[in-house]
Amino acid sequence: MTSPTTVIRSAGNLVAELFTIIDAARWDDLGLVFAEDCVYDRPGYDPLRGLAEIEHFYRVERVIATGRHQVRHVVSDLETAACWGRFTGTSRTGAPLDEQFSDAYTVREGRIISRRTYFYRPAI
Repeated sequence: MTSPTTVIRSAGNLVAELFTIIDAARWDDLGLVFAEDCVYDRPGYDPLRGLAEIEHFYRVERVIATGRHQVRHVVSDLETAACWGRFTGTSRTGAPLDEQFSDAYTVREGRIISRRTYFYRPAI
């Protein structure tokens, strides 16, 4: 039974919250959407295993300096989601970035436990 303060978030709501956190560079808030044992598969990188590795990726390794995800569509239920859209921004070297992407997610107990990103070409 859920209490009046318990909020059940759909996977689609988690996706929206994730991109809000990423686009605002709120790295301390990644734990609000990712489970501690999450695995993030991203082209060009070894799988990022656990929240600590994911946070390190965003703070240190990610080639993106700033930008915004424009999610075109999300399909989801409470445990899975897929989305696609476009990212525009700037790399850490100042180069402009403009990439189409899609993501697939698995969710457990209100947190993302797996994320897999796809790009439409070898990209960022």
